[in-house]
Amino acid sequence: MDPFNQPEQQASTVPSPTPSIDYLNQIAPQTPKRFRLTHMQLIIVVALAIVTIIVLAVVIGAFNNKDPLEHLSAKLQSTEIVVGDAQSKIKSTQLRALNSNLKIYLTNTNRDIAPLLLQDSVNVAKLDKNIVASEATNDITDRLEDARLNAIYDRTYAREIAYRLETTLALMHQINDSSASKDLKTFLIAAIANLEPTQQSFADFNATNG
Repeated sequence: MDPFNQPEQQASTVPSPTPSIDYLNQIAPQTPKRFRLTHMQLIIVVALAIVTIIVLAVVIGAFNNKDPLEHLSAKLQSTEIVVGDAQSKIKSTQLRALNSNLKIYLTNTNRDIAPLLLQDSVNVAKLDKNIVASEATNDITDRLEDARLNAIYDRTYAREIAYRLETTLALMHQINDSSASKDLKTFLIAAIANLEPTQQSFADFNATNG
């Protein structure tokens, strides 16, 4: 036996040290821990989500409800101007009396609704310019002037106002159905009840004289 080869043989027969379990655990990929809410935390999160949704709904609802209120105010104001301008041009005694009563109604309604609209942040003296323009009566004024020149003013005026009041009533009903203001709803119910017979009278006059 060659004595020079013994150390090499002994070295080759020595077993490699086995890695410990702790070491293997340290180098093994760590599974990320899942974040789990406790029952109480889950209840709090859901409650906060519900409150947030409710607040957003109220804010959006209030914002969306402002437009109809401004449209109503602009429509009432512009209609009052047309009605006042027409009084001296109407020939029929019946229609003139009907128009005079409408003028009084519109004057009082514009005055009394102003503080109620202000509660919903609508200042009747500072309405949105686009809304005011959309409720302007330039087209009505033009048609009435043509009717005056053609001696058919009364029945044309009755037709125009009947339709104008019909759209006003529809807007009042819409606001009354969606408003959360008790005072405004009470006002609108009375305003609708007073305006409906007048609107019908204008429509009947147009039908009789059309």
